[in-house]
Amino acid sequence: MTEQINHSLIIPVEYAGFRLDRSLAMLLPEYSRARVQNWISQQQVTVDGEFLAAKYHLKGGEQILISAVSEPLNNQSQPEDIALDIVFEDEHLLVLNKPVGLVVHPGAGNHSGTLLNALLHHAEHLASLPRAGIVHRLDKDTSGLMVVAKSLLAHTSLVDLLQEHRIDRRYHAIVRGQLIAGGSIDEPIGRHPTDRIKMAVNLKGKPARTHYKVIEKFQRHTWLEARLETGRTHQIRVHFAHKKMPLVGDSVYAPRIQRVANVVPELNEAICAFPRQALHSHHLAFEHPATGESLAWQAAMPQDMHELLATLRTYSPL
Repeated sequence: MTEQINHSLIIPVEYAGFRLDRSLAMLLPEYSRARVQNWISQQQVTVDGEFLAAKYHLKGGEQILISAVSEPLNNQSQPEDIALDIVFEDEHLLVLNKPVGLVVHPGAGNHSGTLLNALLHHAEHLASLPRAGIVHRLDKDTSGLMVVAKSLLAHTSLVDLLQEHRIDRRYHAIVRGQLIAGGSIDEPIGRHPTDRIKMAVNLKGKPARTHYKVIEKFQRHTWLEARLETGRTHQIRVHFAHKKMPLVGDSVYAPRIQRVANVVPELNEAICAFPRQALHSHHLAFEHPATGESLAWQAAMPQDMHELLATLRTYSPL
């Protein structure tokens, strides 16, 4: 589904000196600045009849005409009756607890059976929103809380909140190695220089900051809480692998069997058999885009991580 978007407006004189993209985002707050920039780059915006760059500085009094089409969904994306564990829903938002194994968005090798397909079945009108309202992702084998926009107002607001680092996202993770105390990892992340399916700490990458605190220590592992300040692809996994403390079960960033020296065989068996990265999005908080109310949710760790912690407590206590 697509939506035709048409606007005609005059730039107020007090906007003189402002960039074109900033001015339009301020005058049309229901649309994100990123969306406005896309319209401009696609030559769907004219200024006094001309196509200008997003960085153009206005003088005030210009006539703006916008004739744009909303971002269509992939034609292969069809509604599918897939159960969702919904923890909150109203006319603007949907917060869900994503299970392990559910892919968020269709891609190579995953054209169906995704969260996006499930959302289209749950609420048909989401087809008119970019990516059916999905504004952030969890990896296939990461469990836990995600928020989805159900209205254009919410979509614009959530995108802005993410860009401004005003959504509180916290994760439980179990890593190899013993952390002494909490801290922060501030290392840029970009594509791996030789393996295109992986991300890596890369000086040419985008800024990435992860804050963490220790919850429980074991002889050679640590259970911690990680809080994202930024949201780069695989950020927590990449940052802790860079510290030589990969997540238990991470087949991409710790592909070798994670056997640990000088521990009982039962512990090594449990560590090596853990089928996914030990990562769970347990806390999500932000201001409601329509009401301004402060909202927060928590999701308990899934059983597999509880069992892994129980094994560590049994065979590897401090």
